[in-house]
Amino acid sequence: MGYNSGITAMQIIIILLLIVILALAGLSCFLFFYYARINKGINVFLEKGNIKDAREVLFDQLSKTKEIELNLQELFNRIGALESASRLTIQKIGVIRFNPFDAMGGNQSFSIAMLDSQNNGFVISSLFTQDGNRVYAKPIINSASEHILSKEEKEAIARAIK
Repeated sequence: MGYNSGITAMQIIIILLLIVILALAGLSCFLFFYYARINKGINVFLEKGNIKDAREVLFDQLSKTKEIELNLQELFNRIGALESASRLTIQKIGVIRFNPFDAMGGNQSFSIAMLDSQNNGFVISSLFTQDGNRVYAKPIINSASEHILSKEEKEAIARAIK
């Protein structure tokens, strides 16, 4: 019997299995290092440091976003209410001092116009005389009054509107 130098089928199968095992081992090493690198990047992103926390972080962010949306809606509602209320508040003021009697003292008398955004409000006039002080108030609607206005009261209204 002679020496057979050929490779048997069993040896070919063993060699192929070794090649497949080495390829799988190499692939496993690649995947392990790739996973470690990805996990390190995720750990930087996540506070708690593992993959299971990603879902918790996502739900926390969704909860915070919903809370912020509710707060914004409440703020918009408050702003609307403040805008409505501010239309009715005194926004314009005009003041003029004057002397109704040329022969007496300084400008002790005055007129003050106080108006809202629609030029509604009132004008108050104070007339100072030797005998005392008199105060008058007149309602103003759309920059005018149903009462007769003095030139000083008209000027105070004009100053308030400007």
